[in-house]
Amino acid sequence: MLIAVRVHPFPSRTRKLSSPAPKILVWRRTGKIGNADTENGLRMKSVFCSLEEEWESVHYSGVRRGVFVDRPNRFIAHAELDGQRVVCHVKNTGRCRELLTPGAVIYLQESDNPNRKTRYDLIAVEKGGLLINMDAQAPNQVFREWAEGGGFLPGLSLLRPETTWGNSRFDFYWELSTGRRGFVEVKGVTLEENGYARFPDAPTERGVKHLEELIACRAEGYETAVCFVLQMSGMREFAPNDDTHPAFGAALRRAAAADVQILARECMVTPDSMTIAGAVPVRL
Repeated sequence: MLIAVRVHPFPSRTRKLSSPAPKILVWRRTGKIGNADTENGLRMKSVFCSLEEEWESVHYSGVRRGVFVDRPNRFIAHAELDGQRVVCHVKNTGRCRELLTPGAVIYLQESDNPNRKTRYDLIAVEKGGLLINMDAQAPNQVFREWAEGGGFLPGLSLLRPETTWGNSRFDFYWELSTGRRGFVEVKGVTLEENGYARFPDAPTERGVKHLEELIACRAEGYETAVCFVLQMSGMREFAPNDDTHPAFGAALRRAAAADVQILARECMVTPDSMTIAGAVPVRL
């Protein structure tokens, strides 16, 4: 169900704007905005976002520290919490084998929904001294907030998620009042190797298909981009993981040659939040 939201950016306390920021029409697929029930129909609601160097975060409540035990399948894991073994939902169906190792410190979000099969969500893990967010939904959420705040492209007049073009569905479609328009695919990155971020952590034919679709879309005159959201901080650079899936790396280089913009942004991660932050160099 779609909601139309008109966002009115306002100046932050730490940075002045030389001119008024434009209004952005944003489409959100969600259940509530503020106190507005949105089960049926489109509703227009005014909200505010701040234009700062660090953008809006994904926040989690009820976060508790535990220890990873094992992962019997893609969807659940066993953890130790306050001396007891609990079952938690893993918010990332990727392999994550280098992260979810026995004894690793993990962070669980406790749910207050009595109808859930599992009481906890696994949202983050410590790998050595590095804290990595594992929530597969978080990259799109922080990208949306970053784009709404003007970080992706100043002056957006429309930002719409999950937009179909031909036989393709892209994460975001955007427009400027000047007539420019385009599509963005967002990829969350959790694989780290000696201070370098890599994607993917397992072969992804779906990821290759997305890149090919962006190339085709660019050939039709749309501006296109793929944004790799690093769910961690402190990375030296980002590069495709050619060792695991050389076809994805080859497709990414073809996309860059076809004028698809390749972006990588790191995130500031805490046990209960993730905030999109600075750009990371991309090596193809």
